[in-house]
Amino acid sequence: GFSDKQIAAAIKSTEVAVRKLREEYLITPFVKQIDTVSAEWPATTNYLYLTYNGCTHDLQFPGDFTMVLGSGVYRIGSSVEFDWCAVGCLRELRNQGKKTIMVNYNPETVSTDYDMSDRLYFEEISFEVVMDIYNIEHPDGIILS
Repeated sequence: GFSDKQIAAAIKSTEVAVRKLREEYLITPFVKQIDTVSAEWPATTNYLYLTYNGCTHDLQFPGDFTMVLGSGVYRIGSSVEFDWCAVGCLRELRNQGKKTIMVNYNPETVSTDYDMSDRLYFEEISFEVVMDIYNIEHPDGIILS
């Protein structure tokens, strides 16, 4: 589908205006778990993604999480060190007894390892996606790595 930003550009509006209209019409994504065993048997994972092709979430959202935004794809001149910042942040939050949500879309990073966070969203780092996750999860806070 098209992002809010793409629709806004096509209709000469703003991303925020498109988002507001989408929310008014209850056009919001659902959270699904990635099936890591191809339905061979029931599997519960912390690997998550957003989809509009659903009518229920695969899990509950009790709150009491801290959301950490990853650095996204690797770029020349800035890569591993930014991911290591996210990993250090996740570890410190865990040491403090806090539950964590990691949002990143680079499967090659340590921050997207299954045991680094309580919930891991494989999603792009964009205003639309981050706000969708924020509005679903209602985290206690967000840390930008």
